[in-house]
Amino acid sequence: MERFAAFVMRHRVWVTLAWIAVTVVGVLMAPHVSGRLKSGTTISSASYHANAALQKEYGGAAASPSVLVVDLPSGTTVSTPGVKTGLAAADKVVASVPGVRDLSYANTGDHALVGTGSRSTLVLVYPPQPGTSVPPQIMDAMGLAVTKAVPGTQVHQTGLEQLSSGSSAGGASVMSEILVGVGLALIVLAWVFGSALALLPLLSAIVSVLTMQLAIWGLTYATNIAINPAVQFIVALLGLGLSIDYALLMVNRWREERERGADNREAVAHATRLAGHSVVVSAGIASLGLFALIVVPVSFVQGVGLSGLFIPSIAALVALTIVPVLLSSVGPRLDRIGLRRRKKHGADRMWTRIAHAIVARPKRAAALGGAILAVLGGFGLTLNIASPPSTALSASGPATHGLTALQHDGFPTGVLTSIPVELPAGTDPAATAATLRSVPDVHGVLVSGTPAWQHAHNSVIMALPNGEIGTSHPGAALSGLRAAAPHNALLGGDQVQATDVAHILSTWFPVLLAVVALVTFVLMARSMRSLLLPAKAVALNVLSVGAAYGILVLVWQLGYGSNALWGIPATGSITMFVPMLMFGFLFGVSMDYEVFILARVREAYDRDGDTPAAVVEGVSRTGRLVTSAATPSPSPGS
Repeated sequence: MERFAAFVMRHRVWVTLAWIAVTVVGVLMAPHVSGRLKSGTTISSASYHANAALQKEYGGAAASPSVLVVDLPSGTTVSTPGVKTGLAAADKVVASVPGVRDLSYANTGDHALVGTGSRSTLVLVYPPQPGTSVPPQIMDAMGLAVTKAVPGTQVHQTGLEQLSSGSSAGGASVMSEILVGVGLALIVLAWVFGSALALLPLLSAIVSVLTMQLAIWGLTYATNIAINPAVQFIVALLGLGLSIDYALLMVNRWREERERGADNREAVAHATRLAGHSVVVSAGIASLGLFALIVVPVSFVQGVGLSGLFIPSIAALVALTIVPVLLSSVGPRLDRIGLRRRKKHGADRMWTRIAHAIVARPKRAAALGGAILAVLGGFGLTLNIASPPSTALSASGPATHGLTALQHDGFPTGVLTSIPVELPAGTDPAATAATLRSVPDVHGVLVSGTPAWQHAHNSVIMALPNGEIGTSHPGAALSGLRAAAPHNALLGGDQVQATDVAHILSTWFPVLLAVVALVTFVLMARSMRSLLLPAKAVALNVLSVGAAYGILVLVWQLGYGSNALWGIPATGSITMFVPMLMFGFLFGVSMDYEVFILARVREAYDRDGDTPAAVVEGVSRTGRLVTSAATPSPSPGS
């Protein structure tokens, strides 16, 4: 690190110009990154191949449908003259829109679409392509056609897409995510430093994030792995957090060296050599921890893993080059611009007292900390990976009212997760549907004779399960349909594919854990020149991740706080990608803080050879740093 620091200081002008050039290019290319990213998830499963075949022939037939809930006026049933006419008029609205398809009582004659007392019915409408939604004006026009034919009819709209949209105010841009994170970080850093030095970590973070976006753009040309648009948000949030962490460590050590009497050049050199070593080790562990996600055979996770290889690396490179240059040139002047009255940096008195108390009673401290982690980890073991049920997607809004009407009319919510079955030519759709209707937990199987659902060489019938596929209570419909369907039939559906993805993630999670733990142990053993410290660090990180899963279960899966704080009831499950991505993020970031503390403990021990005193010094010097670094770090799941 000494030679690297000397090189940076000798070529400060060129280093500055190089980063300015990279930042300018990053700003210019940022708007073009999203155009290179690909939505959707690629996996190796029968459902994925079925959905691909369905998309080619039938557009968005595999998507979860938008649903019209038609409640007829008093004294009217689906058999009343004029009702079918109104439903047929709604079908004509759909037929006029290229790619949009529907299934109704008018074009199927199936009583699975008729509610209790025959006084209500459903119309299932499918978008032109997966990943899109049925235009609201189409749904409105269909509802208007029915109410015009049957005055007094009430029409509601619902569906998984509508319910999900109703639970948020809309998607935020990457830039807005960055600005929010920067604003929150600035408040915390201003309090931590008490001077204009708070600007340095933010400046390095902005350069880092723009460089990371540029790296993603390059990756789209260098790899065949599809990188999902969500990666932009992950890079922005995680990159901002890690960049601030590394810069905060560098600036903190520089200020400490200055307060010990070193001149500015010496302080920069010492900070780069001592704190820089911790930054390099931390970034290496975090990079490989994220990169390990690539072992999971799901394109979305692999895209995050591939991008994650560069997030900590770029953050570390910026911290080790831009921060020393800025400290050597404007650091003292910025530090003199006070934002609040502050004391000498020194060892933090609160953390010194905490460290002394822990060292004096290590068994009690370990028992208390272990008990907390064990309790939370116990809840973490009950983590249920599945899609949230429809009732947890939105607490209010028109789509929620539509869902309530659907349930009131006697329909199971599983109809929102319909399962398309593509049959080859020569297979009788009606006979196959009759066979599949006998499968347990199947509400009905719809057959439409319209050209939209029957082509020359294949046809599609639609199975409606009682339980919602992909959730924690799907019932036995999917397994039964797979067993009863003809061997050459293709069973697809977005939620069926989500079920397969969840199974793959659950199967590969132990492999990911083993790979990350092994790589982390090897890197830390080499850095710390010890076997016990890395083993302890890995074990504690596994426990901390388990505790984080426990909090996830308590707040979201069980609903202790989610309803009070966000108005969202207990989901009963956690969305499938969250635990896997959380593991990559948490293991890498928490290991950063572990390295910060252990490196300082090791430095004190190598100097004095006193273990208890080294622990006290390490914690007292880094306790405030670690808690401050963790506070402004945005959550990747934001």
